[in-house]
Amino acid sequence: MLPLKDDIPSQRIPFVTYTIIAINVVVFLFEVTMGQERLKTFFQLVAVIPVEYTAFLKGEHVPILKLMFAPFITMFLHGGFMHLIGNMWFLYLFGDNVEDAMGHLRFLLFYLLSGIAATIAHVSVQPLSPIPVVGASGAISGVVGAYFVMFPTARVLTLVPIFFFIADVVVLPAIVFIGLWFLFQFWSGMLSLAVPHLGGVAWWAHIGGFITGLILAPIMRERGKPIRYRVRTYRYHW
Repeated sequence: MLPLKDDIPSQRIPFVTYTIIAINVVVFLFEVTMGQERLKTFFQLVAVIPVEYTAFLKGEHVPILKLMFAPFITMFLHGGFMHLIGNMWFLYLFGDNVEDAMGHLRFLLFYLLSGIAATIAHVSVQPLSPIPVVGASGAISGVVGAYFVMFPTARVLTLVPIFFFIADVVVLPAIVFIGLWFLFQFWSGMLSLAVPHLGGVAWWAHIGGFITGLILAPIMRERGKPIRYRVRTYRYHW
């Protein structure tokens, strides 16, 4: 399923959401200039690698600065064009309303905390993995989790694949769309425990980020803002 649009207009310009998207795009353009071999080396140098954290906990020598900064850097790296587009689309669609509810600075802190929690979740489940973890999807899963808490009755225009290239467009409540999305993440995460290298997707980063979003959303909302919004007052025609 692909979300196309929701029915909640932004109440103010989501500067942080747009800035995060812009930084991700600029970083990806930088990646494109490297070529495959240099890019692999670059990811090894700056991205999160679970086995390095495990080695550090065992007392082995691992550069401490890399361990500290890699969780932040890895949120702005992507493995390909579709990886970037998919993540940025979800952030664009859901991030503006969550930023509305939290305020700019709280949203930025929330985004970074979600990304760090996602990294911890992935490293905890795959502690011996030597594969660099790249992508903003853990942090964005936190945004999706916050949206689930704050705007459960919002309507999401959704493209639903039916058969090969045949698809239909339906309107789903956010609680249904995001609920189905999370069930897919959880199912895939459980499957990855049986087949660790299946698909190369950090499913548990998605799960960890989403759960973090559920927990932090009520805490991080802007003072005076409700935990849940009655969306019908904001609705407009598609």
